[in-house]
Amino acid sequence: MKLIKKNIKPLVIFIFLGLVIGTLTWEILEKLVALSGRSFSLGVGPVGFDLGAFSFYMRFNPGSLLGAGGGILLFRTL
Repeated sequence: MKLIKKNIKPLVIFIFLGLVIGTLTWEILEKLVALSGRSFSLGVGPVGFDLGAFSFYMRFNPGSLLGAGGGILLFRTL
């Protein structure tokens, strides 16, 4: 799909969902490796904001970047 003004919202949604899915998948991978007795962590964060009544934080790791890239690839193939 070509990027035009009408398609920016779906692109942002795909990237955000890719970030979330990639982060969660990487966290699961880290937990599985930890079960084998090894520890490895490549995460950065938490990064986010706190508005008092509402806060949002997210840890970034290589899975986040891979997920965002996957979201962009999925967008381009549609």
